[in-house]
Amino acid sequence: MCRIGAIKSKNYVHPSKALYLMLPQQKGHDNSGFAMVMQDLGGVFQPYKDKPLLSYAALNGGVDKVRQYMQHQGWDLLLEWSPQKHPQAGLDIALLEHYNFEVYDFPESYQNADKQTKENLLTDTRLALRALTEARDEAFIYSFWPDVLTLKEIGNPRDIGTYFGLWDEDAELRAKIITTQCRQNTNYAIVRYAAHPFFLQGYTVLANGENTFYIKNKEFQKSLNRGYLGFESDSQCFLYTLHYLQRELQWPLAYYKHVITPLPFEELMRRPDRDVLLALRQSLPHLEINGPNTIIGVLPDGRVLNVNDSKKLRPVVIGGDGETVAVSSEVCGLNVLLPERDQQKDIYPHEREMIVINNDLEVARWKQ
Repeated sequence: MCRIGAIKSKNYVHPSKALYLMLPQQKGHDNSGFAMVMQDLGGVFQPYKDKPLLSYAALNGGVDKVRQYMQHQGWDLLLEWSPQKHPQAGLDIALLEHYNFEVYDFPESYQNADKQTKENLLTDTRLALRALTEARDEAFIYSFWPDVLTLKEIGNPRDIGTYFGLWDEDAELRAKIITTQCRQNTNYAIVRYAAHPFFLQGYTVLANGENTFYIKNKEFQKSLNRGYLGFESDSQCFLYTLHYLQRELQWPLAYYKHVITPLPFEELMRRPDRDVLLALRQSLPHLEINGPNTIIGVLPDGRVLNVNDSKKLRPVVIGGDGETVAVSSEVCGLNVLLPERDQQKDIYPHEREMIVINNDLEVARWKQ
């Protein structure tokens, strides 16, 4: 099984908080990996919030290919940062040679381009770097986006935290939003790309559970957007559907729940908005999901959401202390991260609602 978590805070927090959120849930995952996406960055990256940040892991040859490509395309390297490594005997971690986080300025010809043009360039550049390096696994290109950092690794989460020095707080690595999972994608071949969270153009998604409509989702989504690729995990479909509905179709967020877990027809026909909901169900049946799952998402504007399958077959709880709100697969994670919170205010979401946490940390419960 998976265990997932998210932290959204008014203050910049260190990724050790994500590890402490996940550590008590250790019996719920298999110690096969750790991954996180940090958004709204502080620390060394805070002065570069409007500049794209490239997150990747690589062998020596992969770094060379990345640097040569970026230089040839006119990207100007502004900052290169890597976590200080702490190698020890006996650590369970599948190490690569480099873990690079590089801030770039746009090529001169794009300096005055509009937002959409720049965002398309970021996507095309990430895809080009992936294609350039994936044949021999020379590099794994996780994200290339302003104010977003992604780290993924195979091994024991405790050991991964030790190797990268993530247990000890420092001022260099901070963020106001951190999403994390402590399990590799062990349903299929273990590859770094398969580890949650998944990121695309400002959208982040991670999930605990299964998507038994994976093939149906995948075959439909492959034709919708050049960025919908890989499909190393059935949970990537959750990200692509959120991205498609929000960014491509520009539909209201509430429809995400209606598309992935539509209401039964007999209930739908009693709704005053039945015409809209029926049109959704008829036009996008291939985006419906099935199986036990709970999903955490982050939107480009910083809001955090949670939705669950139509039978609520995976655990999740949400709690806060006024300065921080966290989402956790198990309440024991909240007890460690936010021990002083009012536990009576914890939220255990229902199968028919969407939870949305805004940037003032207000938690809304939208009934489907």
